[in-house]
Amino acid sequence: MRKVAAARQKGQVLILTALGLVVLVGSIGLAVDSGIGYMSRAKLNAALDSAAIAGARAVSHGDDQGTEAASAKQAAIDFFNANYPNGYLGSTPTLNDPVITFSKEGQVTVDVSAQASRAVSLMQVLGFNQMTVGAASATIRKDLDLAFVMDTSSSMNRDAKVPPLVRAGAVSFVEQLVPTTDRVALIHFATGGVVDDKINLVQRGFDRATMETHIKSLDFDNRDTNGGGDTNYAEGMWNALNQLNSIAVPNRSTMRVIVLFSDGQPNTFASYFPFKKDPGSCGGLPVDPANNKAIDGGIAATDPSPGAKPQGLFHYDQQNMQTAGSCWPNMGQAIASAISNLPNFYNAHNPTDQQFAVVTNTYRKVTSAPNAQNVNVASRNLPEFMADQAKSAGIYIFTLGLGSDLKLKFTPPDGTGINNGEDLLKCMANVAQSNPPDSLPSRCHDATKPVGFYCYAKTADDLKPCYAELVAELLRITK
Repeated sequence: MRKVAAARQKGQVLILTALGLVVLVGSIGLAVDSGIGYMSRAKLNAALDSAAIAGARAVSHGDDQGTEAASAKQAAIDFFNANYPNGYLGSTPTLNDPVITFSKEGQVTVDVSAQASRAVSLMQVLGFNQMTVGAASATIRKDLDLAFVMDTSSSMNRDAKVPPLVRAGAVSFVEQLVPTTDRVALIHFATGGVVDDKINLVQRGFDRATMETHIKSLDFDNRDTNGGGDTNYAEGMWNALNQLNSIAVPNRSTMRVIVLFSDGQPNTFASYFPFKKDPGSCGGLPVDPANNKAIDGGIAATDPSPGAKPQGLFHYDQQNMQTAGSCWPNMGQAIASAISNLPNFYNAHNPTDQQFAVVTNTYRKVTSAPNAQNVNVASRNLPEFMADQAKSAGIYIFTLGLGSDLKLKFTPPDGTGINNGEDLLKCMANVAQSNPPDSLPSRCHDATKPVGFYCYAKTADDLKPCYAELVAELLRITK
């Protein structure tokens, strides 16, 4: 009996030992397979995030919702496959059909989900043969109301290869916008500003083919009467604000953006200028009878040094067209002797406008004397004032700068700490450059206002990468 009991006890011990080994092996397998499953899920999440973002970007590749959705789906599939290869940690991924949804408000949602299955190893002792992990991701691309402002001044034409690259970069940017949901205006400026494509005031979308045709025909050549010209930031910015604000509030997008591209420093602005003697009919130019028969036009000061003279007048609504000279002799640099004083406000489009000061102590001091220095400094103030108003209204400002002229120091020196055209573009965009750190005044880094984007293209070859970064930033703010 004792032998039988001992045998039974030994058998129980063996069974318990075997069960213990099973539990131990199973526990180790659970730890190992769970760890692999965790890594698979993390990889799956990253792959789905990139797929959803890629799909949102690719929505622009089409002329209607059907082709836009197909482009988004294919991009999502391609990016998922590239970021979660078959066989990763022994798993087999399965991507579900991406879902692309267009809302009535103009938003596009890209939903993606997937599973990854793999055979387990040591967990098989517990009766498990396979482990499956799943994940999902979604990106919402909100619609945009966007004004695209391009500098077409003659400095862009110093090198014959630059204009084609500028046009190509601009076209590459427009191709990343969604023609069925985004509203887009195209504006170009030199001595004056021109709206090439007005923004749709009610329906969403824009005519991308027509806009690209206009971009390809932009003229940077200063040899004819309406090519090239000086640099009137203010006219470009005013037209951008006017296009965005022309949309009734209930119809506006929640994402409003101004994109400003330039290769130089502002040196021109337009307004109604009062003259020392009655200019009479003045060749058909707009005349304000209530303001000493002031005449509307642009005045430029490319050289603001002491003794230099401004030039004018120019049509504010044409790229580079000097006005008729029947009202005064020797128009051009002699214009300073014909003007009695600078106007108190920028009022080129309406003689009663008082939104943006010309004569001011903010940010840079400008007196009423119609000399080159005051004209040049006012040309710097006005676009910054306009950018301030835009940001206060929740509008993002994205700026792109091209070439070394942007890094030339202002003359006269700028007492506000903005020392060149690049600093001005950064300040307008409300960006803080961390590498290297900038030393711009505090007004240029207002965290309570939309934080935009600035990219510097050293050469025209660098414009496409800058526009690609800009598109990525647009996606950031529209998610």
